[in-house]
Amino acid sequence: MIIVTGAAGFIGSCLVSKLGSFGKNNLVLVDDFSNKDKNKNLDGKQFADKIERSIFINWFAKNTSKITEVYHIGARTDTTEFDVAIFDDLNLNYSKKLWQICAEHNIPFIYASSAATYGMREFGFDDNHEIIPKLNPLNPYGTSKNDFDRWVLKQTNQPPFWAGFKFFNVYGPNEFHKGRMASVIFNAVNQIKSTEGMQLFKSHNPDYKDGEQARDFVYVKDVVEVLTFMMETQPEKGIFNLGSGIARTFYDLVRATFSAMKIEYNISFIDTPEDIRDKYQYFTRANMLKLQSVGYNNPFTTLEDGVEDYVQNYLVDKTYY
Repeated sequence: MIIVTGAAGFIGSCLVSKLGSFGKNNLVLVDDFSNKDKNKNLDGKQFADKIERSIFINWFAKNTSKITEVYHIGARTDTTEFDVAIFDDLNLNYSKKLWQICAEHNIPFIYASSAATYGMREFGFDDNHEIIPKLNPLNPYGTSKNDFDRWVLKQTNQPPFWAGFKFFNVYGPNEFHKGRMASVIFNAVNQIKSTEGMQLFKSHNPDYKDGEQARDFVYVKDVVEVLTFMMETQPEKGIFNLGSGIARTFYDLVRATFSAMKIEYNISFIDTPEDIRDKYQYFTRANMLKLQSVGYNNPFTTLEDGVEDYVQNYLVDKTYY
């Protein structure tokens, strides 16, 4: 059986769908299943069992002989949460326990890290193991992800195959439950429907014009393609970037959203809130050479094609992947 943690969430549920497309329905889904809206991500999907996150570690320790691989996607992802103890519990220590069980019982292990570990990009966006101990994330979420990356690199007792992935700005279906943590595209569609326009943050950096703040936006369908490729091929252990490798502006993103909705674009700008200005990232772009070097050469979906697919096939009629 295959374990997927965070299975009811955005990326986790898309991974469940991707595995199902391969005929892999012997899945053990792990999550906090108390959120009814989030659970809708699993409607119609095939799986063997669902286990609550709070009791899963004990279950896993007793059932290791049944498990062939683990995708650890679950985490507390709220970047506005500042209670370090929550992240230590759910992101750091929980992940350590899963790693240790997989190492002891020779179970391949893939986990989700985050581009939030890069902080203000003092060391760029290279997935070089040597810079990981030097990184300075900007919030407890990013710190918890980097703390686990650092811990992993110190371990001599390892799963037979493992890989961690620094997700960049992932967007796509199955994020109806995320509220303020949903992608800009999701929130743009709602704002455009209600106001016929979209507001973006002004730039408070003289090097960037309004709307030209840029991110590496990566479609969730590409993300799960990479994860399943790596588990199937198991080429090289390590921590990898997972983005598109291209930085696109928020202006590009919102124009693509208007285009997908077949509405003439109407974009205005508002001040970036003062409490986040000093930590606001104006540019992110994943260096993808490391992933390419281990054999992943599939093209990533362009921003325009990804936004069109997401808006027209999922957001407009509120359907799930």
